[in-house]
Amino acid sequence: MTQDQAILFALFGAVFAGLLWGRWRYDLVAFAALLVGVVAGVVPADDAFSGFGHPAVIVVALVLIVSGGLSRSGVVHFVTHRLMDRTRSPQTHITLLGGLGAALSGFMNNVAALALLMPVDIAVARKAGRAAGATLMPLAFATILGGMITLIGTPPNIIVATIREDELGAPFAMFDFAPVGLAVAAAGMAFVALVGWRLIPVREESATGGQADKRYLAELTVPDDNDCIGRRVRDLYDAAEEADVAIIGLVREGRRRYGTSADTEIAAGDALVIEATPEALEEFRTTLSLAFAERGREERLKAEGEGLTLVEAVVPEGARIAGRSVQAVGLSWRQQTLLLGVSREGRRITERMRQTNLRPGDILLLLAPKERETDVVEWLGVLPLADRGVTVTETSRTWAAVALFAAGVLAASLGLVDLPVALGLVAVAYVLAGVLPLKEVYDHVEWPVIVLLGSLIPLGSALEAVGGTSLVAEGLLALSAGWPVWAVLGALIVVTMTLSDILNNTATAVVAAPVAIEMAQRLGASPDAFLMAVAVGASCAFLTPIGHKNNTLILGPGGYRFGDYWRMGLPLEAIVVVVAVPMIWLVWL
Repeated sequence: MTQDQAILFALFGAVFAGLLWGRWRYDLVAFAALLVGVVAGVVPADDAFSGFGHPAVIVVALVLIVSGGLSRSGVVHFVTHRLMDRTRSPQTHITLLGGLGAALSGFMNNVAALALLMPVDIAVARKAGRAAGATLMPLAFATILGGMITLIGTPPNIIVATIREDELGAPFAMFDFAPVGLAVAAAGMAFVALVGWRLIPVREESATGGQADKRYLAELTVPDDNDCIGRRVRDLYDAAEEADVAIIGLVREGRRRYGTSADTEIAAGDALVIEATPEALEEFRTTLSLAFAERGREERLKAEGEGLTLVEAVVPEGARIAGRSVQAVGLSWRQQTLLLGVSREGRRITERMRQTNLRPGDILLLLAPKERETDVVEWLGVLPLADRGVTVTETSRTWAAVALFAAGVLAASLGLVDLPVALGLVAVAYVLAGVLPLKEVYDHVEWPVIVLLGSLIPLGSALEAVGGTSLVAEGLLALSAGWPVWAVLGALIVVTMTLSDILNNTATAVVAAPVAIEMAQRLGASPDAFLMAVAVGASCAFLTPIGHKNNTLILGPGGYRFGDYWRMGLPLEAIVVVVAVPMIWLVWL
């Protein structure tokens, strides 16, 4: 192993360790590794930022913009409100909504597809009186499966296609992924709808509507003239039980007391820490004339005369608020909004509410000015857990959005223009037609993903240039020596899938695709078959909530725990391998 190879392997090892640790966001980890590579001399300075102009990065950004236009035009709202019926069985509901999610994910970013359909699923679950957790995971998995069908459905497909162009001279076309992707998605959907959803643990606490009725950890303060002053905390237990509220502890002078708080005498300015649903929270607050934790700010909000409304929303990865506290982002003074409660499955929040660093999957209970809740939600980058149509604002342009998008896809499929050009034309047309306001165009781009891609692509190119991918390929081939090609394909899918379960699927595709080409060339097999194996493996991350953004997105709303995903995810991944290998063999070898 040469010195350059050793440095690059160490950098990739550090990137993977940083992604697993999760202390810093993945884009910062990747960008720092790129800069270290430049300083160490293993990445040419002239090529350091070439990744940001790479076709894969441009296509991913344009897909996100076009997805934003489709979301805003009301396409999904139009369809779902004609298909959804609370009287259907969970199996039928999963088949219909999951099928719609898979179909949408083939033509728009699969994270955007889930973000649009998740409020619909929760609303149907609430009306049907069943746990949202019984159907949210199948919906998330369906959108991941659907993303494999087309070139633009998921970032790994885009990366694999552009790496093929770099190495072999031509990219994959729009529907080259369809034969394998459709077979895998169909088999996966059949399992999810018929058997998989029954494997999900549905907990008693969410049995009547799921996470939409989740109990929040919240704080209520004792005003100066309140009747609770002088009483002990335990004296409030009867009122709490009547309102279905659990008193967890007491905050005094910024410090929380839990087990010892029951006999503490309540003083003015104390804050009661409680667990409650939004409705119970308001009932308990009103009964005892308590105030929200930020009394002064609450009074200023009311003084504006707009009225107040409660908003429940989930924190996705990459949101403005993810990894930060509401105090750090200035929620109260920038958006005149208060954080009333946080629901975090399986974890006790020990910080004061305003100082709590929020995590992807957390559910927030916000007190926002009436008629401005949509602006607050969009500014924070969170997703509402009610079907409020936050992104569906231009329903009069629904069919224009569909027609323009279809025209772009058709032009790219027929080879009239390259895909990036076609998507760019659709994006421009959306702005000109009023489907997507110009000021919102860049709001739909996930900049951390763009930085991640732009940073890893030069590192991947450098690793290949110094022979690093050849070393990895040789190692994998040595381990599978004597195996038939189809078995090597299966092993490649399993290895890629395992990496994707614990790392970012985009990073996995960047690293694995060049290795796949090298392995194919050494075996004298078709590189396309091995690239398809990487595309399938990188896309199918079903074992953990960190394997795919869609898995993280449903963690809080579904009331899931880390260990819940493998119950349905493990047999689903096995099905993916069993179906994908013969289909790749049949179509590409």
